[in-house]
Amino acid sequence: MKIVADLRRDFALRDDGYRERALKLFPHVCGRCGREFSGAHLRELTVHHKDHNHMNNPPDGSNWELLCVYCHDDEHQKSPNSGYHTASSRDAFSDPALDNRPFEGLLKNKSKDDASGSRRDP
Repeated sequence: MKIVADLRRDFALRDDGYRERALKLFPHVCGRCGREFSGAHLRELTVHHKDHNHMNNPPDGSNWELLCVYCHDDEHQKSPNSGYHTASSRDAFSDPALDNRPFEGLLKNKSKDDASGSRRDP
């Protein structure tokens, strides 16, 4: 249990660190919808890592953009495996582990078997 608590504390410290730096560097405006944030609503403004690597936190903030929670959620819905990306934008994610498609091609093989009249035995 202590390990989990330590991990959560470390994550919160790291998150607060780059979030606080981003809030000092950038205007408090969502980079997508343009909504301005202040006061109690500032908590709805989040830091998005452009390269999706939460460990990449350069001091100049070049890997960050401030997004409201709604735009940030929308951005992460567009992951390479979600089907929202085009093939060219999917190429930006060169890590094969991010492009796992275990069922790709199953329907193509079935339709070829149906067209030829042959049937595969299990």
